[in-house]
Amino acid sequence: MEAVLDSIGDIELFLAIAEAGGISAAARALGSSPPAVSRRLAALEARLGVRLAERSARRFRLTDEGALYVDRCRAILGNVRDAESEVSARGASARGLLRVGAPMELGRRRIAPLLAEFAQCHPGLETHLVLSDAGLELGQDGLDVALRVHRPEDPAAIARKIASTRRLVCASPDYLARRGTPATPADLAHHDCLRLARRHRLHDHWRFRGEEGQITVKVGGQLASGSGDVLHGWALAGRGLSLEALWDVEDDLQSGRLVECLQDYWCDSIDLFAVFLPGQPIPPRIRLFVDFMAAARLR
Repeated sequence: MEAVLDSIGDIELFLAIAEAGGISAAARALGSSPPAVSRRLAALEARLGVRLAERSARRFRLTDEGALYVDRCRAILGNVRDAESEVSARGASARGLLRVGAPMELGRRRIAPLLAEFAQCHPGLETHLVLSDAGLELGQDGLDVALRVHRPEDPAAIARKIASTRRLVCASPDYLARRGTPATPADLAHHDCLRLARRHRLHDHWRFRGEEGQITVKVGGQLASGSGDVLHGWALAGRGLSLEALWDVEDDLQSGRLVECLQDYWCDSIDLFAVFLPGQPIPPRIRLFVDFMAAARLR
């Protein structure tokens, strides 16, 4: 082990000499003396059995072997520093500014309290939560982490699945008392359905799976919005049936403010991914937050 550490010291010494362009300049940069640096360089050359630099009072020039050694040493020292940074980062606390993006309703109801809890555990951290149902992007929106439903298409990004939930059709007791409760997906044709509109596309085809297999129903109604939070509010106000993620309406179902419909038919499940850009190493504020979200067990 001592020999390995001595070799790393020799590597750092020779890189300093090569980058400074001579022994005297390297000695000043290292806070040493020219004779001491010269003796260490001579010892390194003796150990390697080659001359690494031609040097005189007026000239310093790397030999071919010296130039090769510089290239290899830079790569080795870079790997050592990366390893040290990565190991050090694993035990570090989250610091600096963490910008997190999330869908509007999920972000307001579930992510915001969790982000506040995470920040409380890391006093050196500042957090910004950006909420939008338009589809946030890491670079374009200046985010460190984007929490997104469904895996992103960007091949350069890292996507870690942190939660899954199912979707269901629900409505307020008032709406069901006025309009009746649908017994099959086909009954939705006679109801006001609250539809999501995203990027000029109206999500008006709801898919189900029952004993008879896959069923797709085109739904209609007076109201549509690009905000899931708005659709949720309309459902609570008795304005129609809504297709919701369980994590958005679980409290309402338990309190009776909303009632699940079509329980004999499975809609689908959706996944939530934490999306971030790769790094060497990944900054602790991002790594620790993603680990924290994965352990939070959203459903």
